Amino acid sequence: MKKAYLYIAISTLMFSSMEIALKMAGSAFNPIQLNLIRFFIGAVVLLPFALSALKQTGRKLGGADWRLFALTGLVCVIVSMSLYQLAITVDQASTVAVLFSCNPVFALLFSYLILHERLGRSNLISVVISVIGLLIIVNPAHLTNGLGLVLAIASAITFGLYSIVSRYGSVKRGLNGLTMTCFTFFAGAFELLIIALITKIPAVASGLRTIGLRQFAAIPVLTNVNMTYFWLLFFIGVCVTGGGFAFYFLAMEQTDVSTASLVFFIKPGLAPILAALILHEKILPTTIVGIVVILIGSVVTFVGNRFKERDSTMGKEAKAAAEAEIKASVREQMATHSNAISEQED
Repeated sequence: MKKAYLYIAISTLMFSSMEIALKMAGSAFNPIQLNLIRFFIGAVVLLPFALSALKQTGRKLGGADWRLFALTGLVCVIVSMSLYQLAITVDQASTVAVLFSCNPVFALLFSYLILHERLGRSNLISVVISVIGLLIIVNPAHLTNGLGLVLAIASAITFGLYSIVSRYGSVKRGLNGLTMTCFTFFAGAFELLIIALITKIPAVASGLRTIGLRQFAAIPVLTNVNMTYFWLLFFIGVCVTGGGFAFYFLAMEQTDVSTASLVFFIKPGLAPILAALILHEKILPTTIVGIVVILIGSVVTFVGNRFKERDSTMGKEAKAAAEAEIKASVREQMATHSNAISEQED
């Protein structure tokens, strides 16, 4: 159990420092370029774990698997993470971190709408509390950076959608979370590379500049990928993107899902503190109140999941005990019947 909490602590620190590292790299790299680089590196870091998982189950990837990875890569890497990276470039890292941490709320809503999963009482309460926290942070009456907030919330919504698509696909295709994540990253990075190469076509680049999308025109791929930025890219790709997910899944193997999900419940509180210490970002009083409200919503979800898992475990144990009792009763009846037959024969 100590190992599990160590993995959770490392994963939490990595994920909570993600927005800070990306903000620091924003001046040297195009947002889409940075996405491409970090997810490719992250996929390489996760690859040995994914291959090991496939080998243990004797599973080989087929065309249907890669079509699934292409879809999850599109939703996660291209749509959600591009919106996320753009949000970081135009808004405070602390605000983006908190808003993005609400993605489990949207995942719950998508699980209800797409998978028709019942929303438990604790989950429903958590959704309401988290939405209130979001509104406090966004503060519609006094919007100062509408674009950043829209991008961050859109990123959280689409990541929630990715979570549900990924979960549905992994169950249907019989793949664990780490394998899904690894090849989703590979597929997304490859798709981003194709998009980057397309934007380099003179006619396309000119058209994007004409409509005011200069940031998406002639997207660089290897610009500034050198020793000057080696350690920053190493931290973003290996530690944050690859290591964060690797330690999260290792924690999940050592403990249950709800305990491992503490990573995402602590992040809204820790990320703004790190942003204030490292980037010297000012945290508004309303943001602090919103963070506290969202943390309360996270606690409600965590406690509800713990009770749900406990009830599920108790239910399974009761079922197993009942089955064992029935089998023992059947054996006893068969033995009695057998003895009766033997006595009649005597």
